[in-house]
Amino acid sequence: IQFGLGGAGTFSDGKLNTGTKNPAHRLILETFVEAGAPRDILWDAKPHIGSDILPKVVTAISQRIEQLGGVVRYRTKLVDIRIDASGAITGIDVQSSQDAAYEPIETKHLILACGHSARDIFELLKDHNVALAQKTFAMGVRIEHPQRDIDRAQYGASAGHPALGAAPYKLVAHLPNGRSVFSFCMCPGGFIVPAMTDAAQSVVNGMSPSGRTSPYANSGLVTEVRLADFEHLRAEWGELAGLKFQQRFEESARQRGGEHQIAPAQRVADFVAGRASGSLPRTSYIPGITPSRLDEWMPGFIAQGLRQGIATFGRRMRGYLTNEAVVVGVESRTSTPVRVPRDPGTLMHPETKGLFPAGEGAGYAGGIISAALDGERIAEAVKNYIR
Repeated sequence: IQFGLGGAGTFSDGKLNTGTKNPAHRLILETFVEAGAPRDILWDAKPHIGSDILPKVVTAISQRIEQLGGVVRYRTKLVDIRIDASGAITGIDVQSSQDAAYEPIETKHLILACGHSARDIFELLKDHNVALAQKTFAMGVRIEHPQRDIDRAQYGASAGHPALGAAPYKLVAHLPNGRSVFSFCMCPGGFIVPAMTDAAQSVVNGMSPSGRTSPYANSGLVTEVRLADFEHLRAEWGELAGLKFQQRFEESARQRGGEHQIAPAQRVADFVAGRASGSLPRTSYIPGITPSRLDEWMPGFIAQGLRQGIATFGRRMRGYLTNEAVVVGVESRTSTPVRVPRDPGTLMHPETKGLFPAGEGAGYAGGIISAALDGERIAEAVKNYIR
């Protein structure tokens, strides 16, 4: 669900919000429209394609690449990067199935746009002594409410009017300890979906179909994770310490959830009060949820931050802090804990000649539009480098 054609984006819903002032983002939107996205993304303040339409758009873009002479290798995994004694890329090895022999591809230029969940790629780079850097990120939970409660909070007496649609929200709280808690990837009229990349993990994400017709509203609710929070892992894991901290959080969730992707969950008011939930409300998460004291097993600073944040949001938005809502564990793939360095001028790795880190996985984007713009910058940089 995190890899392949379109990566995690294919299984998202195509939120195209961006804070960038770069006018080129208009060209990105036009490319999506040409590939089958609805035209209203060209003027909507919060453009959204929809999880039911996005796979067709991604497929059309892939087909266009092939029409232009590009080659897309499906079901193919990057298993090795060949670097000579001078530190220059000489080629890569790929594998088309777990039992297949490695296939060499000769190249002097590698754009590494691996996405934020490609842990094996970060480990591969570390094994080859390619310089990496730690970075901050954010983790927490998915919080889900009945959509009608969010509509009432946002629209008041006008809630339910057909012209309004499902109400969104965006919340942030700055805590006394200096951290922030914020909503992330809010999905009105949407679904919570599984997003783990290993059977030992419980990871959830959210999506909305284009009509946003689900009776549920969900959002990531996360707090920042600082370098000091995983410093205790640095002696063993070096620059991958944050990645291991993230992984352990996901594995803890799986241990408290269950088989078949069942996720641990707690009613929101119970979570804030620090008490167990004897039962749980209905949920959009199809594999199912099971009661768990999330506040007891997640890192203390995350539990404390989320409690304080939810309490703050409950004072701002009526119906937010309620036992009709549920927190589901865990939302951990907000961004990568690792950055692959690059020279600000050439956009190439400062030590590994021919390696061009790109997009969200390399630590240079935070959404679909910013990743697309970064990809265009990298394409220009490679073109100039080859010249």
